[in-house]
Amino acid sequence: MLALQIAFPPVSPEIFRIELGNFAFALRWYALAYIAGFLIGWRLIVAALRRPALWPGATAPMAPERAEVLLTWIVVGVILGGRLGFVIFYQPGYYLANPGQILRVWEGGMSFHGGLVGAAAAGWLFCRRNGVAPSAVADAMSMVIAVGLFLGRVANFINAELWGRPTTAPWGVVFPGHGGVCPPDWPHEVCARHPTQLYEAALEGLLLGLVVWWLIRRFNALARPWLITGTFFAIYGASRFLVEFWREPDAQFLARHPQGHVMSLGEFGLTMGQLLSLPLLAVGLALVFVALRQKPAAR
Repeated sequence: MLALQIAFPPVSPEIFRIELGNFAFALRWYALAYIAGFLIGWRLIVAALRRPALWPGATAPMAPERAEVLLTWIVVGVILGGRLGFVIFYQPGYYLANPGQILRVWEGGMSFHGGLVGAAAAGWLFCRRNGVAPSAVADAMSMVIAVGLFLGRVANFINAELWGRPTTAPWGVVFPGHGGVCPPDWPHEVCARHPTQLYEAALEGLLLGLVVWWLIRRFNALARPWLITGTFFAIYGASRFLVEFWREPDAQFLARHPQGHVMSLGEFGLTMGQLLSLPLLAVGLALVFVALRQKPAAR
């Protein structure tokens, strides 16, 4: 082992486990990340709705109490969309042959891009039923999503999943299980990998959250419809596209191509994560452009 490699910390994916006869319940860090992300996001949206000056025309788009109803819609949309996105984008063949496995969400397998589509659909339905401007709901959700992304990526690291490609960098982490298995051409006995979960936590979570907070506090960005939504799309799309260069592709894509690419562009290749992130980046930049061309609503 290289002297500067980092051993994976001795932390269990389960916070605690209760077993009573044939019944067993375990609270995992990943589940706690989802719960905490939703609850913190909900409270932040409530706090923003209680400050009308932040919104277009100095008028909150809905009563703070409606945020709880919005949370319910979004939870359902994220879970359904995230699961179906994983099934469709990453393992359609397996689930087509084993449809009964689709509902086994507790065994893992969620797609962020699918969850985003599900949340968008749920938000749109909420707006239709409650007469709320879609831009306001989109900006409210985009304002808080960095919290969930940060917690979720840290939970991915604790679960020792979604690790990066092999590396000799001094911050490379030796993950347990299959993550520590060396590729056939790897020159060392132990395989350290890029902790790409932490890269994503820093970019998609911390950086994104700080930029959104700065825009709202310094430039009253919520008063410009779609600006926060566009900022979220653009930063997430660029961050995910960048980190994919160091992230280990899913096993089913590695089986098709040694580098896990699903599309070739000359001498270059794109992973599924990059293919799904490029439209987000493009839409985000377009929304930012449109939002900045609009005059802020009068107070």
